[in-house]
Amino acid sequence: MKRIVALVLVVALVLLGLAGAVVAVLDDGGSGSPESSGVVGPPAGAGEDDPGNGNQQAPDPALQPFYDQEIEWSTCQGMYGESRECGWLEVPLDYDDPEGTTIEIKLLKRPADDQENVVGPLIVNPGGPGAPGTSYADQAEFAFGEPLRERFDIIGFDPRGTGESAPVDCLTDDELDAYLAADPSPDDEEELAEFQEWETRMGEGCATRSGDISAHISTVEAARDMDVLRGALRQPQMIYFGASYGTVLGATYADLFPESSGRLVLDGAVDVSLSSREQDLQQAMGFERALTAYLDDCVAGGDCYLGEDTAAAKKTITDFIEQVDEEPMQVGERVLDVGNAFYGIVLPLYNHDYWTLLDSALSDALEGDAAELLQLSDYYGSREDSGYTDNSSEAIWAINCLDDNTFTPIEDIPDEIEEFRKVSPTFGDIFAWGLYGCAGLQVPPAEQRPPLTAKGADPLLVVGTTRDPATPYEWAEALADQLEPAILLKRDGDGHTAYNMGSDCIDDTIEAYLIDGEVPSGMVDCS
Repeated sequence: MKRIVALVLVVALVLLGLAGAVVAVLDDGGSGSPESSGVVGPPAGAGEDDPGNGNQQAPDPALQPFYDQEIEWSTCQGMYGESRECGWLEVPLDYDDPEGTTIEIKLLKRPADDQENVVGPLIVNPGGPGAPGTSYADQAEFAFGEPLRERFDIIGFDPRGTGESAPVDCLTDDELDAYLAADPSPDDEEELAEFQEWETRMGEGCATRSGDISAHISTVEAARDMDVLRGALRQPQMIYFGASYGTVLGATYADLFPESSGRLVLDGAVDVSLSSREQDLQQAMGFERALTAYLDDCVAGGDCYLGEDTAAAKKTITDFIEQVDEEPMQVGERVLDVGNAFYGIVLPLYNHDYWTLLDSALSDALEGDAAELLQLSDYYGSREDSGYTDNSSEAIWAINCLDDNTFTPIEDIPDEIEEFRKVSPTFGDIFAWGLYGCAGLQVPPAEQRPPLTAKGADPLLVVGTTRDPATPYEWAEALADQLEPAILLKRDGDGHTAYNMGSDCIDDTIEAYLIDGEVPSGMVDCS
């Protein structure tokens, strides 16, 4: 589904303030690290200021000036008041025309705590596609463990088309409100017409409001930007942590630039070989599995507010969604519509710690007060009272569709619904209708992603969580099989992604790999 293959990690971190607590320690994994089969990547101490580590040769001589550029870092303030360093990276709009128009990529650095023993820059991406990587690095205190914060300058970048990097713009704020509120599973001719209209308006808006950038925000182009960044940082190899869609970006980088691919962690992996239909179907299964885990927990705790057993609790939720579809709920001057209800329910499923937020929001909504549920929906769309804080809700559509512009004709979707309902009785209809998602695309991709193997790259880590709603564990298994140098890490638990989610086994393995280059000798099961 073009709106849902997303990591809402940056949004989820903002939810920490709403929850009133930092990420809790989950009891969901083993401890200790597995045996190592050796060391990979640049040695410890290979910092960006070491002139002996430069590997700036561009793949095309015409690109050499971009690789030779020096990033001018200046002090800036993070969202919580901390001192950060910000900069810009210049890249070609079109890599086939390196002497033509250029764009600038926004960068933010969270300097390492131990500057005397810096391993190097750790490039990070929170996924989406569409989430600003600068925000991810800015929230390093929440997203990354102390060992990584001590030894790495954590650098986030807003991929082209997102955040402050030539952001794609497709709809006005009022239009985006209506787009996200609209029924994602139309029930009658009027809703069907509205559904089709919004997909058309999204595609037309991206092309007309954004111009040339709308055709140049593919994952392949963003991966090329990453290598320019590596060169500008004077790093011989990339050290990278990518989550959710960030795993697609990282795998693409490893495939395009195997000799420059060093220590890469791909957490919450996406199966890049799947068709759009199969991806939607399996993601529907993933969200159903996560919802079932949430409801099982509610029922096991006794006196569950949704029902006496899981089946009854699930029916309460489906009945509530249908009720909101028939009669949206007033929230001050706004309303909670069915689209908002869906996003508000699925967002807390991304992290076990936020199940309590769903308890509060949904129980209130069942009693007639939908304010908290609408707020959760707003967080999903990066919306505040003053408007949208970034363009992630537009960029996710634009980038996903540019990467894969296939869609199911509207008249064929009813035939798909039964199979989707089998794997997801609660969300199946919504994901089935999501198959129409790219029908409105107006621009051809400048460069399509090839099948990925990462042949010739150094060993990299592919990480999956067994009850991950957004990127099912099966995707991690599949991606690890597709990437020749990949090693699989398995976390048994709930929520989206595995690192810094309470498993010492996962955290120790990833940190030893990134800091010291220790490569596990085989698949690591952190059950």
